[in-house]
Amino acid sequence: MNNENKRIHQSDTLDIREIGTPIDGRAQYSDRRLYFQLHVIENYRNDSAKIIEILNRSCLNSVLYDSLNNPNAIGILFIAENPSDLINESINLIDCSENLSYRSDMTMIGRTYSSGREPDLEEWLIKKPMSNVLNPNFTWAIWYPLRRKPEFYQLEPRERGRILGEHAMLGRSYAEGGFAKDIRLACFGLDTCDNEFVIGLVGSELYPLTRLIQDMRSTEQTTKYIDSLGPFFIGKVRKQFTK
Repeated sequence: MNNENKRIHQSDTLDIREIGTPIDGRAQYSDRRLYFQLHVIENYRNDSAKIIEILNRSCLNSVLYDSLNNPNAIGILFIAENPSDLINESINLIDCSENLSYRSDMTMIGRTYSSGREPDLEEWLIKKPMSNVLNPNFTWAIWYPLRRKPEFYQLEPRERGRILGEHAMLGRSYAEGGFAKDIRLACFGLDTCDNEFVIGLVGSELYPLTRLIQDMRSTEQTTKYIDSLGPFFIGKVRKQFTK
């Protein structure tokens, strides 16, 4: 293959790596990303000690939540770079007791992703979402999936950027004020209900998290282009398991 044909072949090769803002003229690329998976389990009380033992032994970082809306339920968040590890740890969890009732309708899974504008790609994909979820000062969390209307994806890229920018600025104002941090995950092809994103909001108090969701209802993205939101899981951290 001559050089000209080689260049054509390389330019036609699909590149699905995560991309960040160029540094000194050189683009940032990464094949790393985190998968977050939330499980909701009912009828757990007689098996609390077994569940905690499994999470202690697990090779994965995880969080155990008490459910605000269901006193008979808990949420368990697993974090992994290899999605196969999520399967293994989930099986260990469910196999610990025949009494557990698994809420498959509440399962949420997503992966970290880049927009192409991140100044530090590893910080955005790995370090930041992990530190937010495992911050010992963040004792409350709200997790929910969403799906946009198809019309959103037919907009020009600049128009989509403007709409998303309004949403992002609101979230950034809450983060800068110390009220809430977010974990934004893509779940295209991962969610059984065809949701597109999973959002996690974490903070030291519950009210600011709910207020942020309330304020975001008036943005153009939500009022015009969100097809569905929820179900919502509202949890208080019982224990974080850092490996």
